[in-house]
Amino acid sequence: MNETRLPDAPVHYKCIMVRALESSDMEAFAEIMSLPGVRRGTLSVGYRSPEQLAAWYERRLKTGVNVCAVIGERVVGHASLEIHAQSRSHSAHLGLAVHDAYHGRGVGSALLQSLIDCADAALGLRRIDLTVFSDNAPAIALYRKSGFVEEGASRGFALRDGVLADVLHMARLVDAPRFQTN
Repeated sequence: MNETRLPDAPVHYKCIMVRALESSDMEAFAEIMSLPGVRRGTLSVGYRSPEQLAAWYERRLKTGVNVCAVIGERVVGHASLEIHAQSRSHSAHLGLAVHDAYHGRGVGSALLQSLIDCADAALGLRRIDLTVFSDNAPAIALYRKSGFVEEGASRGFALRDGVLADVLHMARLVDAPRFQTN
């Protein structure tokens, strides 16, 4: 596989295309999910084969929306909304991963905005929630910029690099009633 050499200074791409993830994207998706930064920054275990991810993707098609970011011909990120069932059908859980070489270049923003637009305009979702490692400052800043707020934290939530790591639970609500205590 040819590796694209990127400049040291961050470059924001104006030609990020966000489109539906397709079964033909599984090899690129598997590569992204196995990168060191993606494994460290997400709750994914990584090292899944394209076949394993294709099976996961087929299951997720029934309950959500999966998109990818493409620059030129290269898939550089993935995001998904997993729509909850029954009494939580107004909400979805967000997952987002950006290729290690493309962090800080607008890819995460493009993916997130595309899913927010889809959630609001096409799916009628009122709530999007997510879980993010508490030390992932760039991701937290991106989510806050898009209207997500912290709802709580969980200590020792996930094993990362052999150590228990803390996470924040964040959500974005549309037209939400105020929280009431009675």
